[in-house]
Amino acid sequence: MPTVTVKWQKELFPAVEIDTSQPPLVFKCQLYDLTGVPPERQKIMVKGGLLKDDADWSTVGVREGQKLMMMGTADEIPKAPEKGTVFMEDLPEEEQVVAVGHTAGLFNLGNTCYMNSTLQCLHSVPELKSALLKYPGRANELDQTSHLLTVATRDLFNELDRNVKPVAPMQFWMVLRKKYPQFGQLSNNGAFMQQDAEECWTQLMYTLSQSLTTPDSRENSEIVKTLFGIDLVSRIHCAESSEESSETESIYALKCHISHEVNHLHEGLKHGLKSDLEKVSPSLGRSAVYLKESRINGLPRYLTVQFVRFFWKRESNQKAKILRKVDYPLELDVFDLCSDELRKKLESPRQILRDEENKKLGLKPSEKKSGSNIEDVKMLDAEGSSSGNGEASTATSIEGALPEKEMQLTGIYDLVAVLTHKGRSADSGHYVAWAKQESGKWIQFDDDNPSAQREEDITKLSGGGDWHMAYICMYKARVV
Repeated sequence: MPTVTVKWQKELFPAVEIDTSQPPLVFKCQLYDLTGVPPERQKIMVKGGLLKDDADWSTVGVREGQKLMMMGTADEIPKAPEKGTVFMEDLPEEEQVVAVGHTAGLFNLGNTCYMNSTLQCLHSVPELKSALLKYPGRANELDQTSHLLTVATRDLFNELDRNVKPVAPMQFWMVLRKKYPQFGQLSNNGAFMQQDAEECWTQLMYTLSQSLTTPDSRENSEIVKTLFGIDLVSRIHCAESSEESSETESIYALKCHISHEVNHLHEGLKHGLKSDLEKVSPSLGRSAVYLKESRINGLPRYLTVQFVRFFWKRESNQKAKILRKVDYPLELDVFDLCSDELRKKLESPRQILRDEENKKLGLKPSEKKSGSNIEDVKMLDAEGSSSGNGEASTATSIEGALPEKEMQLTGIYDLVAVLTHKGRSADSGHYVAWAKQESGKWIQFDDDNPSAQREEDITKLSGGGDWHMAYICMYKARVV
């Protein structure tokens, strides 16, 4: 990697390393950290003219010790008007952070919106950030790349929390590609290819689930499973032979399957908990079709839902997209997707939650006996409506720790993050994150360009056209 000197105005920056395996945009992000000049405003003189974001370093011909000149003006923090109504968007960035919460974006390093949107969604989970802070930073029990990816995640989350200006996730990106080479695929013109955000989410979640359970981090033992893990119990039945068995498994996301019958998330989740399996029947002595019906037997603090919008299209040899509109609620109740055993555990906390909400509305507590709340089986939001007092009915936030024993899950969840996709194929188009801040405000993270959003606009990302549509939704448990 050549080392150059960069002159900007009256300042001189010696020994700036250029990673020629990365596009020039990454180098510009380095200079942004040094000078405060956004990449789009930078004019860097090189042989043949100005340095372009996607130029080939081999043709640029940068030499060791070369002196480069950069022109451009740094960002200035705008001053709020002294009089009159001041809108949040007009406040200085530091004041926006106080009013709204985290607002730092992530630079796109070349088709890395899939990665940026995944990181912004997971960054909105305070308990995960706390677990990463406690990570000991030792790789004794891990393979080196898993350790490095965990450290890179921790450091990037810290950097996002310290900044109001966009951050360049260079270290994380390099380690991600080393750990999972699929994210380093190049197109025919040598540029990095767009990847599937769900695959990035799944791989990162798997790595963190391994690294945050090492003996050196006992406080974090099983934290990823507690935060995101979903326990399923399944009945597997063969109609031909009447054979029946059961099995249990843990997953990190529920699937919302989309068909012409599915108009709402709840319907898609029901479809996702049923599947056909083909395997050898011992009694028949041949292959037979088995029906697998699953129920939720253990709920997490954060419930992740993936809309199964992509399928492999043989004609075009790529992942095609189902554009059908599927509504999803701000408040999700999964009681009727749970096993009988789990429902019994949820009945008492749900009654407490109802009594709390009734009290806030000035109503008398319910006099029904435990176990008589049959109407609870119905989804509160089956038609897509949403409770306006979602935040108010959530128990006190558990900053930096797992839910304590006295905090019980209710099976009711509030939407806190949405990862959307715009385009016709998973390996093209554009990914964006929409995350709810602790203040209750929503921020759209479109790479390095975050913007405030209205809550009523979040559920409009349900599909039906070429606009952004929900691909992954993350819900936070309402507890008592």
